[in-house]
Amino acid sequence: MSKKYVYLFSEGNAKMRELLGGKGANLAEMNVVGMPVPPGFTVTTEVCTYYYDNNKTYPDDLKDQVRQAVAYVEGIMGKKFADANNPLLFSVRSGARVSMPGMMDTVLNLGLNDETVKALANASGSERFAYDSYRRFLQMFSDVVLGADIDLYEEALENMKKSKGYTSDTDMTAEDLKELVNQYKAIGEKLGKVVPQDPWDQLWAGIGAVFGSWMAARAITYRKLNNIPGDWGTAVNVQTMVFGNAGDDCATGVCFSRDPATGENYFYGEYL
Repeated sequence: MSKKYVYLFSEGNAKMRELLGGKGANLAEMNVVGMPVPPGFTVTTEVCTYYYDNNKTYPDDLKDQVRQAVAYVEGIMGKKFADANNPLLFSVRSGARVSMPGMMDTVLNLGLNDETVKALANASGSERFAYDSYRRFLQMFSDVVLGADIDLYEEALENMKKSKGYTSDTDMTAEDLKELVNQYKAIGEKLGKVVPQDPWDQLWAGIGAVFGSWMAARAITYRKLNNIPGDWGTAVNVQTMVFGNAGDDCATGVCFSRDPATGENYFYGEYL
């Protein structure tokens, strides 16, 4: 019987921190107690250990387990990953046993390409939202996964705003964002760091980037300073995207069950 390397959020709990990492274990626990957790799955810390012990390769049956987990999430959401009509998009995040804030990599809006962005525009009723999400994905994937010079993308964004007389990113129209997408793709071509159009290639590259960031210099330094063993590894959490940029009724933020500064027992949060 093959080893289980992928756990749906509905299959774990808070006691599985060593295997699922802190984030994966807590997402699973929130799912257990009935919180409205966007569905997803966790690739375990054991895969990270295997990855480094076996020349940055994966267990033979990992791909099948990931495909089964994606299919399960598709069933819940009524959407298909890599679908040109109603696409399912993912976030890919790290999740070590203990929190290592800002030390490892994240990719958002994964699954967007030249076709699925049109479907997202149709499904959401907002072309601007779809292309804003696409330009964010291209910029983040190019930086986090491909190691491109992020300043070139930021420069293109600022030049776009300056040429139009805009003061904020939100001033940009759908047409502006389409042009920015083309500029980002041209930068990638010039650098030889092209974002793949195939969402499955994107997903595996994103998972690899998270495992790769476990051994990034900043993560190694953080572990040394905080006495965190390097052989613990990180899990990878693949979760259905929710959007903070879909309109004026959307936001992104963080919430706590009590005030993190004083410990006072009341609901506390910050959002943008």
